[in-house]
Amino acid sequence: MARTFTLGLVGLIALSSALSMVHGHEEQKPFTANSDKLATDDAAFQLTEFKATSIKAPFLEQFATNWSDRWTASEATKESNAEGEVFSYVGQWSVEEPSVYPGLKNDLGLVAKSPATHHAISASLPEVVNNKDKTLVVQYEVKAQDGLECGGAYMKLLTESPQGIKFKEFSNDTPYTIMFGPDKCGETDKVHFIFRHKNPITGVHEEKHLQSAPLSKLSKRTTLYTLIVNPDQTFEIKVNGESAASGSLLENFQPPVNPAKEIDDTSDSKPANWVEEARIPDAKATKPENWDEDAPATILDEKATKPADWLEDETAEIPDPEALKPEDWDDEEDGDWVPVSVPNPKCESNGCGPWVRPRISNPAYKGKWSAPLIDNPDYKGIWAPRKIPNPGFFEDLSPANFEKIGAVGFEIWTMQKNILFDNIYIGHSIADAQSLAAETWEIKYQAEKEQEELANPTPKSEDKASKDDESLVQFMMRQSREFIAAARVDPMQAMTAYPLVVSALAGIVGVSFGLMLIILGLMHGDPESKKASAAAAAAVKAKKTDAATADDKDEGFSKVDADEEADDEFKEEAVVRKRATAAATSTSDK
Repeated sequence: MARTFTLGLVGLIALSSALSMVHGHEEQKPFTANSDKLATDDAAFQLTEFKATSIKAPFLEQFATNWSDRWTASEATKESNAEGEVFSYVGQWSVEEPSVYPGLKNDLGLVAKSPATHHAISASLPEVVNNKDKTLVVQYEVKAQDGLECGGAYMKLLTESPQGIKFKEFSNDTPYTIMFGPDKCGETDKVHFIFRHKNPITGVHEEKHLQSAPLSKLSKRTTLYTLIVNPDQTFEIKVNGESAASGSLLENFQPPVNPAKEIDDTSDSKPANWVEEARIPDAKATKPENWDEDAPATILDEKATKPADWLEDETAEIPDPEALKPEDWDDEEDGDWVPVSVPNPKCESNGCGPWVRPRISNPAYKGKWSAPLIDNPDYKGIWAPRKIPNPGFFEDLSPANFEKIGAVGFEIWTMQKNILFDNIYIGHSIADAQSLAAETWEIKYQAEKEQEELANPTPKSEDKASKDDESLVQFMMRQSREFIAAARVDPMQAMTAYPLVVSALAGIVGVSFGLMLIILGLMHGDPESKKASAAAAAAVKAKKTDAATADDKDEGFSKVDADEEADDEFKEEAVVRKRATAAATSTSDK
C-alpha cells in the first residue's frame, strides 16, 4: 500500500510543477527598451532633439529657419469647371511643431491650418533640376494630425518656365512636371503619381496617371512617401520605407506615353454579307418521336403519405387568445372587432390543414425541343475595321527625361486642418534620401507610435489586452485551444511551441494516475492488513454485550460497540488504534 501512495504523490508533484511553470509564465512582464522614455503622470514624453541635416541636395527643406523667405502663399483664385464657382486660395499656412504626437523636440513643419479650404503655397528650387539620364528621387513626410477623411496632401514639382514661375498666382492651372503624394476622399484612397508628357508632334501636354496606385496609409503618425524614377524608365513608390508599387513609365500609365502605330479606319464599314454567328441550329435535325413537350416539369409524389401527427382539422392561424378589445372600440362606428391572428401553436411541431401530396421532378420531362447547334460554314469571325497607319504616331522611349523642374508647391483642398509637411527632398541620390529618413522619420515615427499607444491603450475586448489581463484558468484555456489547433496540423511542432500545455497535460495524467492508485490502495490494501481486519471483525461479531471482557481488561482494550456497522477501512483503523493503546499500557506498567 505504501508503494501506491508513493506513486500517487509523484503524480501530485508533477501537477504542482506544471502549475508552477504556468504561474511563472503568467507573472513574466515584457521588457520595454524605451521604458525610461514613456510618458507618466509626472514627466512628459522625452523626445530626441531635432538636428538639421548636413545632407546636400538640389532641394532640401526642413523648415528650420527663415521659411517665409523661401515659401510664398498663393493669392490666386480657382474656378470650378462643374458649377462655374470661383474660389480663392485662402487657406492659412504656418510653420510650427506638431500638436499631436510630436516626434522630435523643436522639429518644425509646414502646416495647412484651415479646414474645408483651398490651400496653395510654393517655393523656388535653388537650382533647376534637369533629370536627363539621371535618377530622380522625391521624398517628403505628411502628418494628418486631425486625420484625413477628404482631401489631398500631394506635392507638385512645377515646370521651369522661361518667363519664370509666378508664385503668388500658383493655382491648379500652373504647369507642373510631376504630381506625387496621397489623396483621400470617399472611395478614393491612393498615392498619386502623375507626370505631364509633351507630345513631340503637337506640342500638347498630356497627363499620364499611374494605374493601380497604392493606398495612402495616412494617419496621425508621420507617413513617409518616396518616389524613385530610374534612367531605364522604371519607377518605385515607397510608403514608410517599404515598396508599395513599381513598374515602367512605358507600361503602367494611362493613357500610355506612346500612341499605337496603327488605328482603326473610321471610313471602313462591315459588309452586309458578313457572318459573325459561329454556330447555328442544325437544319437537318428532327424531333424524336418519343419527345413529349407537354410533359410537366413536376408531378405528384405518389409514394408520399400523410404524416401520422398531421392535424387536418386545425388551421395554421388562430385568433390571438390574449388579444383584448380596445376600450374605445365602437362597433357601430368601427365595425365588429376581430382579434388579430397568430400562428397556431399546435402546428409548430407538425402540419395543419388539408394535407396535399408534395410534388417531385418529373423524370419524363424534356421541355421544349430545339435543334442542336452545329458549326456555321459561313462564319467569318467578329468583324473589325481595317487598320491604317496612325498619323499621330510617335515613339518616346525616354519619358523619364522629364521637363525641367523649377519649383515645388502644395495646391490642395482639404476638409481637415492641421496637415503637416516636412523633410522635403528632391534630388538624384537614393542613399541621401534614405539617410535623411534615418535621421528624421525613423526616430520620430517610433516616438509617435509609443505616444499613440500610451494615449490609446488597446481595448480590453481585443486579443492582446485580453491576454494581458486574463486569469490563470483563461490563460490555460486559450493555450489549450491554440495547442489543439496547432496539433491538428503538426503535433511535434505544437509540442515545441506550447511546452506549458504539454507540461500541464503531463501533470494531469500523472495526478490522475496517482489518484487512481491511491483509490485502489484504499479499496484493496495489503494482505497483512486484510488479515488483521478480518480478525477484528470476527471479534466484534462474537461479542453479545457492550461490557468489556476479561481479555479486554487485561490488555487495556477500550470498549467496542458490537452493533457498529463499520467498513473494512474503519475496522482496520480501530485494530491499529487498540494495538497502539495496548503497547502504551504495557510500557507504563513496566
